[in-house]
Amino acid sequence: MAHPKRKISKTRRDKRRTHYKASSQQIALCPTTGEPHLYHRAYWSEGKLYYKGKVIMEKEAAL
Repeated sequence: MAHPKRKISKTRRDKRRTHYKASSQQIALCPTTGEPHLYHRAYWSEGKLYYKGKVIMEKEAAL
């Protein structure tokens, strides 16, 4: 396995990392409810859990 001969300075390391930026999250609109949500995520709306426009689960009523 190769090993570096010298320590890489913080400046050099940071110059290399300047290209890695966090992008903003993409938001989709549900075709069924019209609610905005993150892509590939289930979300709650009016006591129901939706994923891909379909009801996955309903919240149980409290006693």
